[in-house]
Amino acid sequence: MTVGGLDSAPGERIFFFDIDNCLYSPELCVHLLIKERIYEFGRGIGMDAATVVETCTSYYKDYGLTVRGLINHHGVDVAAFNDKVDGSLPLESVIKPDSALREMILSIKTRRWAFTNAGFEHASRVLKCLQVDDLFEGITYCDYAEPDFPCKPERRAYEKAMKESGAKDVRLCYFADDSASNVEAATEFGWTSVLVSKQPPVASKAADLHIKTIHDLPLVLPQLFT
Repeated sequence: MTVGGLDSAPGERIFFFDIDNCLYSPELCVHLLIKERIYEFGRGIGMDAATVVETCTSYYKDYGLTVRGLINHHGVDVAAFNDKVDGSLPLESVIKPDSALREMILSIKTRRWAFTNAGFEHASRVLKCLQVDDLFEGITYCDYAEPDFPCKPERRAYEKAMKESGAKDVRLCYFADDSASNVEAATEFGWTSVLVSKQPPVASKAADLHIKTIHDLPLVLPQLFT
């Protein structure tokens, strides 16, 4: 698996898969474990314990990722953040191999690319836990050490994914994500998007298609599996 620099042949379809809360169920509550560690990290760098939750939440809303707010406002050490937040997560004891997911991904008749707002180490660990890490050509991730790094739902993030994967035509790009804002941005960008959520989309424009679990992908895009 690579992190970019490939070239796609004309007319070749590609499917971009989000990772967290998309390839595995949000009911595993990994996102809650992440939040707990972010708040603990914030208190550790001197943020007000009484307002750390509110401040981190505002950073997430304003910057797309809490870590971007922490970098911009507190000059946090990226390596320390990775070590104390993502690196401390007990992923291997929470996320288990998913043979049905592996079979579904293997059966899709497109190129396969992972596209996440997480850092590379975290994304790689999740894919290995699910035992699907060998099924993707590459991964577009957030490099926290890169100044002003792009993340979904920013247009720059989708442009980066296309560049790194070598995709040329937005009309041949497919995307699945659990975030309504991310799939809405993908739809506006020209991709065919699928919202993966047990909750119905708030706005009809949020996604082209909607499924409750990633395992149902063949039900809404059968043409990619035949």
